[in-house]
Amino acid sequence: MKIIQGKDFDSYWKTETRKADDLKTEKIVRKIIEDVRARGDAAVRKYASKWDKSSPVQFEVPLSEAKKALEQLRSNDKALAEALELAAQHIKIFCEKQREQFSDFNFEMDKGLFTGQRIIPVQKAAVYIPGGRFPLFSSVLMCMIPAFCAGVEEVMLSSPPAKDGLPDKKILAASMIANSVCAADNKLRIFSIGGAQAVAAFALGTQTVPRVDVIAGPGSKFVAVAKRILFGEVGIDFIAGPTDVLIINDGSVSNAAQLIAADMIGQAEHDADARSRALVPNTELANQIVSAIDSRLKEKPAAKASLDAGGLIIVYQNKEEAIRIANIIAPEHLELQTSDDDSLIPLLKNYGSLFIGSLSAEVLGDYSAGINHTLPTSASARFTGGLGVRHFLKTVTTLRCCQGEGYEKALKAAEILARAEGLEGHAQSAAIRNS
Repeated sequence: MKIIQGKDFDSYWKTETRKADDLKTEKIVRKIIEDVRARGDAAVRKYASKWDKSSPVQFEVPLSEAKKALEQLRSNDKALAEALELAAQHIKIFCEKQREQFSDFNFEMDKGLFTGQRIIPVQKAAVYIPGGRFPLFSSVLMCMIPAFCAGVEEVMLSSPPAKDGLPDKKILAASMIANSVCAADNKLRIFSIGGAQAVAAFALGTQTVPRVDVIAGPGSKFVAVAKRILFGEVGIDFIAGPTDVLIINDGSVSNAAQLIAADMIGQAEHDADARSRALVPNTELANQIVSAIDSRLKEKPAAKASLDAGGLIIVYQNKEEAIRIANIIAPEHLELQTSDDDSLIPLLKNYGSLFIGSLSAEVLGDYSAGINHTLPTSASARFTGGLGVRHFLKTVTTLRCCQGEGYEKALKAAEILARAEGLEGHAQSAAIRNS
């Protein structure tokens, strides 16, 4: 764990180790993509045999298996099933509110010149959910429910097969909860495909896997590289990197050191590349946080590698310095624990999600409060927000014209501009309507 002064932040930030693109990974992924492009299902099966726990004969999973998994979950772990159902309800309500913000409109720009926009959902979307030791079944809700609420016609869930050829049972159960809460029985399809080959299959289409318009969801570095390479052939949510959190605390919150330590460890336990950072007003609090982390790490050793590699506490001189540093870091998760939260909020420009006040634990955003946990990482919050309904919507524009003074002026202007650019055909297209 490193402690630095705010005045030293800029030099630290410039020299902080950043992972360059893994050329070996990219080479492997490009080969997978071209193989899937050329051979379709056969290539997908080849890579499943190589990397997954099994290689199913049929990629598509009957919905009856998801229904069975949900019944088993309700029977074996009722509390978990109810927690997922509550989270799903909250996510749905939030997504419906998001959808309300996107609307069609038409208005008369000038006499005879009518402009507008239409909001159209994509027709097919795929959601990828990794398996592994810690299957992210909560991400099923976070990624599928926005697609359903956007009005996507078909939503495909893909996740790696276990030894029985099916995705993890909790992932299957979560898909059925998302399906149920959104009343989307005719929209859901499930596939048992993992890794970069899943991204390639849905981006390109195979003999049995439909080509989709958008792919969303988390995944390994192979999945991230595949999404980056295939962007343009398919829409993607964004390229996800290691997860991170930044906590701004001014010392006014009781039990501050313990709260910050708990939240930093919570983020760090994702993996060794996760980044936990805090901005605090004095070295005394910084040292208290380090002590609290050391004490807690005895029970949570999984977070140690991350905190040793990239854990950071910055001691700021004033609020202005704290805000400046926060906007440079552009964290995925930004926690605000100060006595004047509301006055600072307008000054904070770059973050995936903002957690206001010490009661607003980031873990609530991860799971059950309704906001999405699929967020921009690696400072990409400078230019994008988190996954939401908008990722499954297209904003298209419309133009309708009739005779009128505004139409005639716009037509003449178009003719002049086209000719000035040397595009005589464009100019004639306008001129023929102005006679």
